[in-house]
Amino acid sequence: MKEAAGEANMTVITIVLIAIVLSVGTIIVRSMMSNTKKSTECTSSGGYWYGGDCHTEPQDVDI
Repeated sequence: MKEAAGEANMTVITIVLIAIVLSVGTIIVRSMMSNTKKSTECTSSGGYWYGGDCHTEPQDVDI
């Protein structure tokens, strides 16, 4: 009986860890997709993406 309980506990722990990794991964991927969308919209409108912001004039950025 102890072995069955131990296997059930390991299964629960595994499911919880998978859920945590999936949650963190979802947050990271959504953030990356949002930044990619903003960058694409910026370049499509004639600007350029630098430092997390859309710039329309070359003087906007200190390189």
